[in-house]
Amino acid sequence: MTDNVSGPTKSAATLRVWDPLVRVFHWGLVAAFATAWLTADEVQPVHEVAGYTVAGLVAFRLIWGFVGSRYARFAQFVKGPGATLDYLGSMLRGKERRYLGHNPAGAAMIVALLLSLSGTAFTGWLMAEPDRVAMLPALPQIVAPAWADDDGDAYGEGREVEGPLKEVHETLANLMLLLVAAHVGGVVLASIRHRENLARAMITGDKRAPEPGDIV
Repeated sequence: MTDNVSGPTKSAATLRVWDPLVRVFHWGLVAAFATAWLTADEVQPVHEVAGYTVAGLVAFRLIWGFVGSRYARFAQFVKGPGATLDYLGSMLRGKERRYLGHNPAGAAMIVALLLSLSGTAFTGWLMAEPDRVAMLPALPQIVAPAWADDDGDAYGEGREVEGPLKEVHETLANLMLLLVAAHVGGVVLASIRHRENLARAMITGDKRAPEPGDIV
């Protein structure tokens, strides 16, 4: 069976939805963020490498969202506030329709995750060197970091970032944890409601072929 839009399927019951690069991005981001979180203030070199990996993955996803496969493109799944609220309302009533790609709530979560990850990576990059904040004329008055002496500090040269910039970085990282928890909860709920394992689909790339009433 062949779909003119999404490519060949493995069988009559499944359809290839997630391309390999989307899947590598997804699980690579899970691993990189988990590593960055677990090594924060503990193993700074590993934390920084994980942070740069997150930044690279986010940059790739932004590009792939415009030039990638059908279900990877933002134009295919990002909806306006009205459509998202309508979908959330139908979820509360237990009447939401199945989407072959990302549903509107999932799309809003992806946007929120990408924005939070971008902010976390950017503030982490600023924290790595004090001169980087000076490159942004309007930023020092808002989130200028204080550099304290600390011979055991892992940032290098005995300096540790403190102050508003570090607080912003940590707040964004904590926000990420809340978003991840909400994302996992949404995946579990949708998996139960639509009787398919969405986590497994992000591994294999395949989902159940569309049925009457589904949105492709």
